[in-house]
Amino acid sequence: MKRNHPYRRLKKAFNGCQEDRTAPSPLTGEEVYNRVCHVEVTFGKTLKNSNVKNIWKKKSIFFELTYWSKLDVRHCINVMRVERNVCDSIIGTLLNIKGKTKDRINVRKDLVEMGVRLELQQQPHGKRTYLPLACHTLSKSEKISFCKCLRGVKVPQGYSSNIKSLVSMDDLKLIGLKSHDCHVLMQDLLLVAIRGILPKNVRQVITRLCLFFNAICRKVIDPTRLDELENKVIIILCQLEMYFSPSFFDIMVNLIVHLVREIKLCGPVFLRWMYPIERCMKILKGYVKNQYQPEASIVERYIAEEAIEFYTNYMSEVKAIGIPKSRYEGRHEGKGTQGVRVVRKDQQQILQTHLYILNNTDYVLSFLEEHKMLLKLMNPRVNEQDIFEMV
Repeated sequence: MKRNHPYRRLKKAFNGCQEDRTAPSPLTGEEVYNRVCHVEVTFGKTLKNSNVKNIWKKKSIFFELTYWSKLDVRHCINVMRVERNVCDSIIGTLLNIKGKTKDRINVRKDLVEMGVRLELQQQPHGKRTYLPLACHTLSKSEKISFCKCLRGVKVPQGYSSNIKSLVSMDDLKLIGLKSHDCHVLMQDLLLVAIRGILPKNVRQVITRLCLFFNAICRKVIDPTRLDELENKVIIILCQLEMYFSPSFFDIMVNLIVHLVREIKLCGPVFLRWMYPIERCMKILKGYVKNQYQPEASIVERYIAEEAIEFYTNYMSEVKAIGIPKSRYEGRHEGKGTQGVRVVRKDQQQILQTHLYILNNTDYVLSFLEEHKMLLKLMNPRVNEQDIFEMV
């Protein structure tokens, strides 16, 4: 963020202090190695020396490789896991899902100790206390609207799983979300579901966050716009900090700021995320039929599938294994006429259709222009409208 950005002077919106520091530069491999080279790793449950305070607890075994400390990026961030955790945090906080929400009573007490957003501290109400509504708190009617929107979504085959099965209208929450479900929500569906149920400022910052994930997950990224994208994500995180509690910003949310830097060094995200690996692991897991010999089951079925795939290349009528079939195969594939109404056209309509097609074909237009010029030469006194009718 620029040194003169107005967010630096906002005290009440953040931690109550004015920010004058600059962003620290990423550590190089040599600098990291110099900090961890003297760290002694003790495995097992042993007494720790509480007097020694160091953020580095362990030295990676990869530093034994001679080239490891010279790499610009030693560990790529798993964007799939980051996107899923961010999606869980947003949906859990908006729907106030127990165990997933980031707005709890202990968080409100932390705000009081920090001296910020005192209007959100717990208020006494007789013998009980209640928590004031935050800007991201949804009412019951808004939760119903949110869940109904996702429950009524219909997507093309193969686009995502059945979103309807993930929505629980009884508890007003989403259950059983997988990584790809969170990916689809952050890319497309969450932007539609929050329309009209949140304050404008909160809705806009969540929309910008979804658009950021959409931009970094594209297969084609303009390198000249990466600096602009990096500045945008810093502004997005600052705006999230204005409206959400400090507990919302766990390690996964903080990793968002490093994603654009990795794109500059390593290329597009889709070349190194975990979706292909997870898909392959699911296939290998399905090969296991003998729980006592899982490796042997995988090898046996993998070799059998490879052999069958090889033989199917020499059989024209045999379909390949592993290629999904369309759900519209069968009578919708053109093999029958059940329920089809046949409409027959008379000869006059067929001739009109044929003439219309000829008059709008590029190959025929050249002959029409030549015929029009010939008619003009033969009839010099005839106007343009009559020539058009003669053609």
